[in-house]
Amino acid sequence: MIVHYISKIVTPIVVFILFSLVCLQLNSAYANPKVLMETTKGDITIELYEKEAPKTVKNFLSYVSEGFYNNLIFHRVIKDFMIQGGGFDTEMRQKDPKAPIKNEARRGLGNKRGTLAMARTNVINSATAQFFINLVNNDFLNHTDNTSRGFGYAVFGEVIDGMDVVDSIARVKTGIFNGFRDVPKEPIIIKNVSIIE
Repeated sequence: MIVHYISKIVTPIVVFILFSLVCLQLNSAYANPKVLMETTKGDITIELYEKEAPKTVKNFLSYVSEGFYNNLIFHRVIKDFMIQGGGFDTEMRQKDPKAPIKNEARRGLGNKRGTLAMARTNVINSATAQFFINLVNNDFLNHTDNTSRGFGYAVFGEVIDGMDVVDSIARVKTGIFNGFRDVPKEPIIIKNVSIIE
């Protein structure tokens, strides 16, 4: 009798615990990757939208895993627009990136404040390693058509912590350095980028 009573109580508890563990496992299996970007101005945590921009996220994470971004700078800062990094060192020497990737701008993510997008040239599929963080809603950078100008810039993540750091970077004084415009007068160094989740 006591054994039967105990088993009636314990069985549902065990089932509940097992169900909870399975749910937690499934949730973590489908969670978006997150990276921590440590800069000389502070830390920025970014969630990457793997489902919406799979090729772009895979590309970015490959650079992160290889330590490509470490000790590069935010080399282009334009107030009320965006901050750009991931390509140059403190002397404005460009680091050699991998081959360009397909532009995923038409997958539906908009260039809103705090989002991370791939920088590119006028060639639609020219993005490699450089990225930018939108300081404001830049709707004109979204996909509107298949022309070079209208194709847009692929958003693949968003700042989830450290937007105050991004804003502090946006306020630095800039000028011309080695022929490049909008370069911070005091280098903003990306000390390390690591996958945290």
